[in-house]
Amino acid sequence: MRADVDGSAAAPVSRFAGTLLDILDRVTYSRVRMDVTDNPIYRLRYEAYRREESVPFNDAGIVVDDLDTAPNGMSFGVHIDGELVSSIRLHHLSATQRWSPSMKVFPDVLEPMLQRGDRFIDPSRFTSDYEASLAYPALPFLTLRIAVMATVFFEATMCLALVRPEHTAFYRRVFQSEKMSEIRSYPGLAFPVTLYGARVEESRHRSIFTRYPFFMSTEEERNRLFSQSLTEAFETPQRTTSRLAYERALLEAQPGHATIAAE
Repeated sequence: MRADVDGSAAAPVSRFAGTLLDILDRVTYSRVRMDVTDNPIYRLRYEAYRREESVPFNDAGIVVDDLDTAPNGMSFGVHIDGELVSSIRLHHLSATQRWSPSMKVFPDVLEPMLQRGDRFIDPSRFTSDYEASLAYPALPFLTLRIAVMATVFFEATMCLALVRPEHTAFYRRVFQSEKMSEIRSYPGLAFPVTLYGARVEESRHRSIFTRYPFFMSTEEERNRLFSQSLTEAFETPQRTTSRLAYERALLEAQPGHATIAAE
C-alpha cells in the first residue's frame, strides 16, 4: 500500500503518536558507508554490546562482521538534533541475494520461501546510545521506522525479526509478527535468538499506519534512503517526512477529495 497517501490509514493521533511525530521533526537518517572501519556506527555497536557483555573486549573498540559489506546490505544512523543516537542494518533478502543474519541461522526456514519468490527485509545490529535510550524511551520506534520504509520501497513479502525471546512481545504487539522458528544460537553473540516475521499485507500495513502514523513516509524520503542510484545520499542527513505523509493522508481521507491510487 502507499503509506504516504492512503487516506484510509489516517486517524486522529494518540498522545504517544503525537509525541513521536514531534520528535521525528528533529530526526534525520543517514545511510552510511560500511567499508570504513572507524565508522561511528561500528563504535556505537561495540559500546552497546559491551554494556551487556554480549561481545568480548577488543582494542579497536568496534564490532564488524562479514555481512556489513554484503551487496544487499545497507546501514543507517539515526540522529536527533544532529547527534547520533542509534543505528540499524538492513539486508534485502531475495532468491538472487541470500546474504543476511537470519539466513545464517535459519536457512532451513527461509530457503523454501525464497525459492517460491518471497522477499524479505532483515533488520539487524539495532544498537543505541545509552544516554539517548534513557532520554528517548521510544527510540526503537524511531529506528525501526527505517525497516518499515524499506518493506514498502522493496515491496517485501515480510519483515523479519531476529530477536531475543524476551523481546518478542514488542514485535508481536507493534508489527503483528508471527513466530517462525525455535530458539537457536547466533555466531558471536552470547544470547539466543528466535525468528519472527511480519507479513507485509495491505490490511496489516493499514492497521500499523493507523495505530502508529509516525511509521508513514513519502515516496521521496524512501527514494533518498534506499535508491542505489542516489549515491550522493550516502552520509547526507535526510529529514524525515512522517508529518507530511500523515497530513497528506488526512487530506485524502476528507469527503469529496479525489483518492490517489494505492501502490
